Amino acid sequence: MTQLEKATFGAGCFWGVEAAFRRVPGVTDALSGYLGGTLANPSYKDVCTGRTGHAEVVEVTYDPSKVRYEDLLNVFWTSHDPTTLNRQGPDRGTQYRSAIFYHGEAQKHEALASKERWNASGQFSRPVVTEVTPASTFYRAEEYHQRYLEKQGLTSCHIP
Repeated sequence: MTQLEKATFGAGCFWGVEAAFRRVPGVTDALSGYLGGTLANPSYKDVCTGRTGHAEVVEVTYDPSKVRYEDLLNVFWTSHDPTTLNRQGPDRGTQYRSAIFYHGEAQKHEALASKERWNASGQFSRPVVTEVTPASTFYRAEEYHQRYLEKQGLTSCHIP
């Protein structure tokens, strides 16, 4: 049996990002949560202040025999605007930053190479501002955030 691996991404509001990763074959779980800050066990209310240093993230558990980390990176790049600093759509603040939190040196190198490729691709009109940093403690978001869009009968967060 293949050992499952983790990948963690910050791409703005976690609801739509979680839903995007759940649709990927080989992903066994995707959890909304907080990572990258200084406060232990932060709540949504804490993170929303923008003072804890946490980003809203999705922790993806996947089977590397069924989906490559590179494929997950491509979902990440196409599920948000990695050229806006601390902002996604109407959401503003460091908690909405574009970030790849790597688990090990292999993910670090692959994430940096992927960032370079996407930045040079001409896909974006501005430079990519995504941070690539080591994963720290992941704090699972409150239960009402898990599978939020699914619970609401929605498929995306896009506001018309």
